[in-house]
Amino acid sequence: MTTDLDQLRADLLASIDVAAGLDALETLRVHALGKQGVVTGLLKTLGGMSPEERQSEGPRIHGLRESVTEALAQRKALLERAALDARLASETLDMTLPVDAAASGTVHPVSQVMDELAEIFADLGFSVATGPEIEDDWHNFTALNIPETHPARAMHDTFYLAGEHERPMVLRTHTSPVQIRTMTSQQPPIRIIAPGRVYRSDSDATHTPMFHQIEGLVIDKGITLGHLKWTLETFLKAFFERDDIVLRLRPSYFPFTEPSAEVDVGYTVINGKRVIGGDPRESENGGWMEVLGSGMVHPKVIAAAGLDPAEWQGFAFGTGVDRLAMLKYGMDDLRAFFDGDLRWLKHYGFSALDVPTLSGGVGA
Repeated sequence: MTTDLDQLRADLLASIDVAAGLDALETLRVHALGKQGVVTGLLKTLGGMSPEERQSEGPRIHGLRESVTEALAQRKALLERAALDARLASETLDMTLPVDAAASGTVHPVSQVMDELAEIFADLGFSVATGPEIEDDWHNFTALNIPETHPARAMHDTFYLAGEHERPMVLRTHTSPVQIRTMTSQQPPIRIIAPGRVYRSDSDATHTPMFHQIEGLVIDKGITLGHLKWTLETFLKAFFERDDIVLRLRPSYFPFTEPSAEVDVGYTVINGKRVIGGDPRESENGGWMEVLGSGMVHPKVIAAAGLDPAEWQGFAFGTGVDRLAMLKYGMDDLRAFFDGDLRWLKHYGFSALDVPTLSGGVGA
């Protein structure tokens, strides 16, 4: 029997080694290890052997099964790799071909609007600054003159991180911490915008737990509210691509600016829809819409960043990127921005080649 097992092993391994394909290999597996296979038949004979025969022949039969099983696995892996290589060789992609606009994806409106804003503010001399989305309590609240008792620090508004930390850690509730990090890392004059994701515990048609903000900061000598108003007016005219943009500044309160102002923009109702532009004071079919919060940087914030508020002044402003996209491109539900619905993205998305430029137009 020893000679028969050795010959069977040699025959099976030789057949496996020359198997031309996965189908042929599967036929060999069934022939050897299937329910009626030759190796399976040998294993069944162990029950009728004497203890002495089983002790001598059992290891040899089991060894045969293991050798055949291992050879089958190795040959299968080799054949699958060869099939994959052949498939990859036949599915080459010519990267020099022009973009197929019909089959390509689209740029999300939030990404597009961020590019539009960066283009506009770059022309005004602003650079883009970024910061971490996980912030410490000092940068997110304390350095911005937000007192310990302020409602913004409450758990129902802010996502706090669990665990032991040197300072309480939060998912940033605004991009204002970037202003602090910029003022503490570089010397004035400073002109930056800080776009990015922010997080607050809120969700409805106009609020989501994660959304996008853009804030602006200017620190220099002799800065006044007049500079702020001119900057915002220039920015909004460029963004909405209309020269008849009219602003209204209303006194307000923010801990990090003093004085503070809410910024409204005039709109006109056309065919039942609000269209940004025009002076509501000269039309019966118009009104005001809040779009920005702004103000002169509070002296305590300037001092917290290590600068002398007697020497340096500045202004800051902030708005929601998602809200700007909704106003400009006619969307009415913020939640749809994050649903990932391909129909929505195809309707409101932008071509990858539709790069915003001031000369060609920042909008679609």
